[in-house]
Parts: sequence; structure tokens; C-alpha cells
Amino acid sequence: MKQCINSEREREKEGTMGAITGAVIAVVGVILGWITIEIACKPCLEQGRQAIDRNLNPDYDPDDEDNAVRAPLNPAPAPVASTTAAKTVS
Repeated sequence: MKQCINSEREREKEGTMGAITGAVIAVVGVILGWITIEIACKPCLEQGRQAIDRNLNPDYDPDDEDNAVRAPLNPAPAPVASTTAAKTVS
């Protein structure tokens, strides 16, 4: 009878330790996955974080950027110079 009680207690301990071990393995797996994604996608993530930081900054004004002169999206068409003389109608 005493052996039966001891074996039940040992099974309970093993079950608890198995759950803890499984939880630790899952947490370590998530952490390693996160690190892998951070390393693999570093350039893209940095650009995205900079864009988010700029958008969340209340003092940021895109007009204050000192970039080179930008071409307009829809430039006005250049006037076409005609080399032929126009006829006058009288």
C-alpha cells in the first residue's frame, strides 16, 4: 500500500515537471524565433520603426526636411515651339 502511494506521488511530480519543462521549451522557442526574425529582417524593421517614430513625433514637420529639390508629380507640359509660320485668314 505504501509503495502505491509513493508511486502516485512520483507520477504527480513527473506530471508537474513535464508541464514546467514544456512551458520552458515553448518560451525559449518563442524567444529564439523572435531573435531570428529580428536578425533576418533587420533593414526592413529599422526603416519601419523610423517611419513610425517620425509619424508619432508631434514636432516632426515633413516640410522642414532639407532634401534636394523635388520634381513635381505632374509637371506642366513644356510649350511646343512651332517652326512653321501660321497662315492668316482674311
